[in-house]
Amino acid sequence: MKRIFPLLLTFLLLLTGCGGSGSDSSYQQITQEEAKEMMDTEEVIILDVREQDEYDSGHIPGAVLLPVGTIDGDTAAAAIPEKDSKVLVYCRSGNRSKTASSTLAELGYTNIYEFGGINTWPYETE
Repeated sequence: MKRIFPLLLTFLLLLTGCGGSGSDSSYQQITQEEAKEMMDTEEVIILDVREQDEYDSGHIPGAVLLPVGTIDGDTAAAAIPEKDSKVLVYCRSGNRSKTASSTLAELGYTNIYEFGGINTWPYETE
C-alpha cells in the first residue's frame, strides 16, 4: 500500500500537468468558402501575413498586412485592437498563416480563423 500511494500521486500529477500548456494555442481552421461567407456577412478583420512585396502583387480586398515575422504584442494590437475581434488569417500557401494564427492565439486573441493561402483563393483579389 505504501508503494501504491506515491505511484498514484505521481500519475495524478502527470495527468493534471498535461491539460493546460500554453503551446497548444487555439485557433480554428476553416475553408476558403467559409472565410468568404464570413467576409460577406460579418464584421471581420482580414489579415494577410505575407511580406510587403507579396501583398503589393495582389491581396484580398480590405486585407490588413501584418507579416508573420513581425507579429508581437505591439504590432498585433495596432492591427487588431480588440482581442475578441473576429480575425481571418491567410498567407500564400497556408504555412505562415498557421504560424501567425498560433502566435495570435498565444497573445490572447480569441477569434482567430485560419483559411490557408491566396494561391488557391477563387474569389476577388486586388
